[in-house]
Amino acid sequence: MTRRRAAILISGRGSNMAALLAAMADPAFPAEAALVLSNDPAANGLETARAAGVPAEAVDHRAFRGDRPAFEAAMGERLAAHGADLVCLAGFMRLLTPGFVASWRDRMVNIHPSLLPAFPGLRTHERALEAGVAFHGCTVHLVRPEMDSGPILGQAMLGVKPGEAPDDLAARVLALEHRLYPAALSAFLRGELRPEGERILPGPLALAG
Repeated sequence: MTRRRAAILISGRGSNMAALLAAMADPAFPAEAALVLSNDPAANGLETARAAGVPAEAVDHRAFRGDRPAFEAAMGERLAAHGADLVCLAGFMRLLTPGFVASWRDRMVNIHPSLLPAFPGLRTHERALEAGVAFHGCTVHLVRPEMDSGPILGQAMLGVKPGEAPDDLAARVLALEHRLYPAALSAFLRGELRPEGERILPGPLALAG
């Protein structure tokens, strides 16, 4: 099996990045870490990656004065320089242009802290509690131009506790994210999950908390 060369994009501490790096440290995992790339040079996850022996760089989005295509071109140069053929978004907090997303179609994966299509965007845990849902969780999906959309590779679900605080719910969901992301990515790269248009066959991976 030829391992894919994955670039992991982060904006902060990179806890999902750390979970992916731990999985990719196993030679049997179908991807290896080629690069950790951040839009913020101060992102704590960069040092975590370097400590794990993974190249870690930053392309500061603030240097491009709102010029997203130029920012993405600079990112693309770093991805190419490290031979990346797969992109894993792990808490990357910048919207990407449709052109950039299209260039990585079915080779760009994201994790989102809700059971999509419910609660795309930010404040997912607060919104889930405000809506009074009985179940909450996280989703790994292939990236499409629309925010937090694309074929679902896997979801993990847990029950919401009565009176639960958003921070407590977030911590429980985060633990699920760290399990789901490597598992769904591995299943996808091994061909156990395959995209057919905007669906994943034979069906998304499901985990329970």
